[in-house]
Amino acid sequence: MSKVAIVTGASSGIGAASALELSKRGWSVVINFSKSAAEAKKVAAQCKDAITVQADVAEDAECRKLAQAALDKWGRIDALVNNAGTTKFVKHDDLEGLSADDILGIFRVNFVGPWQMIRACAPALKEARGSIVNVSSVAAVLGTGSSVAYAASKAALETMTMSLARALAPEIRVNVVAPGFVKTQWQIGAHGAAGADELERRYAAVAPLKTAVEAQDVAEAIAWLVEGARRVTGEIIYVDSGMHIASPR
Repeated sequence: MSKVAIVTGASSGIGAASALELSKRGWSVVINFSKSAAEAKKVAAQCKDAITVQADVAEDAECRKLAQAALDKWGRIDALVNNAGTTKFVKHDDLEGLSADDILGIFRVNFVGPWQMIRACAPALKEARGSIVNVSSVAAVLGTGSSVAYAASKAALETMTMSLARALAPEIRVNVVAPGFVKTQWQIGAHGAAGADELERRYAAVAPLKTAVEAQDVAEAIAWLVEGARRVTGEIIYVDSGMHIASPR
């Protein structure tokens, strides 16, 4: 029987690329989405063995439903990719731009959601001696990105990863992939096509490798952590064209 992965937020962008990459490698995949049912079905149609499950990871009951869907279909969970995320685009010096509810909403998806998904999947992952990959951002270490709350939520996710890598060992490995700028529909929706192109150009101008990142780059790193890095846990893999080591300007 093939191994089984749950990928949250898998209807587009990094999540979709990750689901497709794992499928290409022979995995069965649960493609989670919160709103984009049609897009999720398109991703599933490109996979060899996949189901789509609607669930809001901010809600614990829905996280448990998502884990149970994998168990009902295949009887196992070998990997969890916590990719679902949210933000509010607010300049960092606009202190009035984020309300307490904005901040809590971002943390509910970006931090509480992965916690709840890990809790829901932990028994099956332990049985399978499986792997968790939390998708963070270079914003966590640089304090950059779409908002202060977004960067902080990703930093919290990375700290949680270190804690759980220790707590869930030796049965479960827990790691982070931290991408740099990726021109996804999320960015295009927020800034428009021309605005996203400009952000990509500006990112590439500063990054040491002089290029932005593609979703496939991140997916390949996730797949490696899931199935190839058997003795790697508590690690942060930056897929950011070197932005985290870029010289200050």
